[in-house]
Formats: sequence, structure tokens, C-alpha cells
Amino acid sequence: MSAVEAKLAELGLTLPEVVPPLAAYQPAVQSGPYVYTSGQLPMLGGKLPVTGKVGAEVTPDEAKELARTCALNALAAVKSVAGDLDRVARVVKVVGFVASATDFTGQPGVINGASELLGEVLGDKGVHARSAVGVAVLPLDAPVEVEVQVELVQP
Repeated sequence: MSAVEAKLAELGLTLPEVVPPLAAYQPAVQSGPYVYTSGQLPMLGGKLPVTGKVGAEVTPDEAKELARTCALNALAAVKSVAGDLDRVARVVKVVGFVASATDFTGQPGVINGASELLGEVLGDKGVHARSAVGVAVLPLDAPVEVEVQVELVQP
């Protein structure tokens, strides 16, 4: 077990299977020392546990937990390309999308769920640049979507 996966276990988390693509793309690709994930939805067991807009059908606290799930799914996608999460030198950038009710402005707090998970799991390697964007709708009516870019240590 890698040190990162041991940390996940210590936190009571399990790395999920990679979420299969919903269309014509790959969950993650590597270019040089970087791995770029596609947008990861908060899928659990192949299904979205909640749908709708944050600030309407979904509370900000629910959405923050869903963003954690997105980040965990992103780590699974990174591992599928890198082979071992211990190869992560650092998380470079996180982009979070929040399907928002028209008056909802708490997107940064929602995406903190993803950022905090990466910090808990990767420590200083999880510190990153970030964007948190409100959007009208996401695939499958998901409340949150997160993509991650990481730099790998070269073998």
C-alpha cells in the first residue's frame, strides 16, 4: 500500500474505482510530468447521490461533501495514469464548477471540500492554485464537478 493510500485509510477513506467516461474522453491523461483529470462528478457506486442546484435543492454543506467525493474520484483517475499516488509531487491546480441557484455566491466554500481533502491526504503536496466557478447546469444535473492537475515525480 502506498503512503498516500495509507493516509486515505487513516482518514477512513477508500480510493474508489475510476468513474467511467460519460462521453468521448479519458478520465485522465499524462503530458510530460503532469496529469490532467477530466471533470470528476461526485459519483458513488456509479450514481450521483444528489442532483440539483446548490442554494436550491442542494445545501452548501451537502455540496462541500460532494466536492470531497469529486476530489477522491480525481485521485483515482490520477492513480489510473500514474500507477502510484506516491508519485504525486504536488497538486498544481484545481478547478471546481458549482451548479448554482441564481442567487448563490458561495462557490469557494463548496470547492473548499475538494481543496481540504487534497490537503488532508497529500499534506503540503496538496496545496494548489484554484478556481471556483458558478454555472447554470452540469452533466447529469450534478451539483459539483472538479478537475485536478498534478505534477508527478519522475521515476
